[in-house]
Amino acid sequence: MAAAPAAATTVSPADLAARLAAGQPHVLLDVREPWEADIAELPGSLLVPLDVVVRDAPGVAERLGDDPLVIICHHGPRAETARRLLEAAGAPGTVLEGGLDAWSREVDPSLPRY
Repeated sequence: MAAAPAAATTVSPADLAARLAAGQPHVLLDVREPWEADIAELPGSLLVPLDVVVRDAPGVAERLGDDPLVIICHHGPRAETARRLLEAAGAPGTVLEGGLDAWSREVDPSLPRY
């Protein structure tokens, strides 16, 4: 018997944009710092800095609900760290490939880059 394929751990900016445009529910978890969110953010995202996830991944996971989780940071590494911690706490999710920087380049050029 073949093993089930592993769930994707990333989503491209174009794929996420299409899902959001289609009205598919998502939790957009932004793990950047507040000063970064002051510069640019995805509308509707929930800001929970990575250090909060590191300190209390189970508590963060508990508050996320059941909608598909997409984790966002500036370029992707912090989001991947958060993804691993939250998955271990029972909240599997995906990482936005290339982070908010890629979103700005590929989906919404009006979003400031930094």
